[in-house]
Amino acid sequence: MKLNLTKPLVVFDLETTGLDLVKDRVIQLSYIKVYPDGREERGNEIINPERPIDPAITQLTGISDEDVKDKPTFKQLSAKLCNVFTGSDIAGFNSNHFDVPLLAEEFLRAGIDFDFSKCRLIDAQTIFHKMERRNLAAAYKFYCGRNMEDDFEAHRADQDTEATYRVLMGELDKYAPGANEDPEKVLENNMDSLAEFSKMNDNVDFAGRIVWQEVNGQRTEVFNFGKHKGKPVSDVLRFDPGYYSWILGGDFTYNTKQVLTRIRLREATSNR
Repeated sequence: MKLNLTKPLVVFDLETTGLDLVKDRVIQLSYIKVYPDGREERGNEIINPERPIDPAITQLTGISDEDVKDKPTFKQLSAKLCNVFTGSDIAGFNSNHFDVPLLAEEFLRAGIDFDFSKCRLIDAQTIFHKMERRNLAAAYKFYCGRNMEDDFEAHRADQDTEATYRVLMGELDKYAPGANEDPEKVLENNMDSLAEFSKMNDNVDFAGRIVWQEVNGQRTEVFNFGKHKGKPVSDVLRFDPGYYSWILGGDFTYNTKQVLTRIRLREATSNR
């Protein structure tokens, strides 16, 4: 099935030094950029994380310190990668929970304020879990009819990107209107519907430190941790301004700090 696109879609995957959004770094980024006319552009970057790679990560991914020592850093690639993602929707497997938040951190560390709110985020894993509730290998078997280990090398971003792309296409085929008898298992072939279906929470920032909640009948940003949990961010910024400084100086993701700063600037402008 051909994707019904109104703008390019970047399907991507990361391999990283670990799972910590604050401390870990990207060592491989692979993508397939699909254009509305059906053209496909592929890219695969091995990236120097500027820190030793844990042997367990090397065993998992096959990427060693030797492999990355002469490769460019993310900062050196950041302008090129920003150009790849700008103006596109974004898709991946578990991407809304990990790959996109970590990519946001890398861009911010490189001095690029990439606005992911302008992208529709499609997570093939969320779609799969809502429909079938398994992992990428099972998704590949289920939607593509083959064993993933027969077609791909495990835990390589370029391999997982190819598999994710095929899974997403298989999902659209399987859940196309009229393709099955279950009216609840229908996916529309457009990025608005896929992005909405991929949502798992009401996070304002990727880490979920700030979330959307109904407060006095209005959808409002509230803190989701600490002593001000459940309180509107705008109220806390007003009656406890030191909390903002504490977060900016603390061990929080750059994205959380970025979102909080945007709210603070918005509130300061609206109160003038």
